[in-house]
Amino acid sequence: MEWPEQVEILVERLERESSERALSREERALMDVYETVPLLESEEGLHGFWHSGVDHQRVISSFDLIGAATLVDPLNASRWCAGRSEDRDDYSETEADYLAGIEEELPAGMEELVELVLEFVEEELG
Repeated sequence: MEWPEQVEILVERLERESSERALSREERALMDVYETVPLLESEEGLHGFWHSGVDHQRVISSFDLIGAATLVDPLNASRWCAGRSEDRDDYSETEADYLAGIEEELPAGMEELVELVLEFVEEELG
């Protein structure tokens, strides 16, 4: 995903400032979304998200805070992946098909994400 320059600059500033002060909830939400998108776009997709070291509930809440319901729903629907083996090949055919169906929702959510983030930045962090 290509982020607009405005978002990139803000994220760089927040990364620097996070070592000096605690980020506000809105700033943390932006950082969570920015940092999680590469996980969701990776080959591992939702499985990779659930087996990453991120604070899953906080990240889901961050997507919700910026208004990305089209990504919150598949994240919540795939929550069961967290309890599975780290090897995606261990899924049954039914589980793999179910996860693939959930992951089909991700591109639509990603398409609107940049616009949602820009609106969020303007309204909450502007």
